[in-house]
Amino acid sequence: MGSATAPVARWRLNGFRMGLKNTAEPRHAADIRGRFVRLPSVFRDWITADGSSEYPAEPGRYHLYVSRACPWAHRTVILRGLKRLEGIVGMTVVDPIRDHRGWRFSNAEGCEPDPVNGFEFLYEAYLSTDPEYASRVTVPLLWDKQTSRIVNNESSEIIRMFNSAFEEWGDASIDFYPDDLRDQIDEINAIVYTNVNNGVYKTGFADTQEAYEATVFPLFETLEMIEQRLVENRYLIGDALTEADWRLFPTLVRFDAVYVGHFKCNLKRLVDFPNLWAYTREIYQMPHIAETVDMDHIKRHYYLTHGSLNPSGVVPVGPDIDFDEPHGRGEGAAAAEKTAAQAEGGAP
Repeated sequence: MGSATAPVARWRLNGFRMGLKNTAEPRHAADIRGRFVRLPSVFRDWITADGSSEYPAEPGRYHLYVSRACPWAHRTVILRGLKRLEGIVGMTVVDPIRDHRGWRFSNAEGCEPDPVNGFEFLYEAYLSTDPEYASRVTVPLLWDKQTSRIVNNESSEIIRMFNSAFEEWGDASIDFYPDDLRDQIDEINAIVYTNVNNGVYKTGFADTQEAYEATVFPLFETLEMIEQRLVENRYLIGDALTEADWRLFPTLVRFDAVYVGHFKCNLKRLVDFPNLWAYTREIYQMPHIAETVDMDHIKRHYYLTHGSLNPSGVVPVGPDIDFDEPHGRGEGAAAAEKTAAQAEGGAP
């Protein structure tokens, strides 16, 4: 498993092991003004604790397909681990290199063949569920082994299911979407999704100067807003570590290594925001969170998959980022201490 501070020699070994110049990427959707358009997730069923849906929560019934490179999948990996669901919901990591056929299964380092269905490519799961499916093949994907179909491929909903649907078997003492904070969480989530999580993609895949400038400035205005928010707040919602933080962190941890250069999000680096940078390091240093960050998969995916942005296929060896540098954000709020202590027993 790669770490965020892997040595340069490893980048050279892994980055060129496959002998690829670059790969053909699935073309992203854009409007007539060159603005990136994210297509909505299609499969939106829910797993429920009380059995009120077609998919009742059961240990061993469901399987999560993810990419370590993908920030949307990353949040589901984190929640699965923090809620202690490793033995309840299985997980398989796909290869970080994606071509026109989409995500594939392989024996590459940190990946494995599909142990559930024997699929070679993830699109087979989509076609198995809907033979007429013709949209994008995305991760994460939550699969029901009993009905042999996709339950859900929307990360924001999968983390909600992981947070509450499996309380009978997981860690019911941690709630990242508590009733009394839901309005605040939903409000900050909407801003962060539009301008940061999806904002880096809208900036990176802009096809015109107008489209690029229409997204890059709101991105950095929002980062500045969060920077100021963190002056007084330990986390996005006061001292409570919530779902909102787990949705933001995967974007931040990729920011300087990928989004600054590859996506042209370069008004500032993450390390130029003192509070955001310290906040990112604090979360990274929580027990077992670093193990969910595979910078080797992250960098090879972005730089070897997006041929239109990086036609040479050269993977940069930098920047040299020390996520283990002391964060200096105090001894920790009660929520963080509780999460850290309970995470000691298991890793995502």
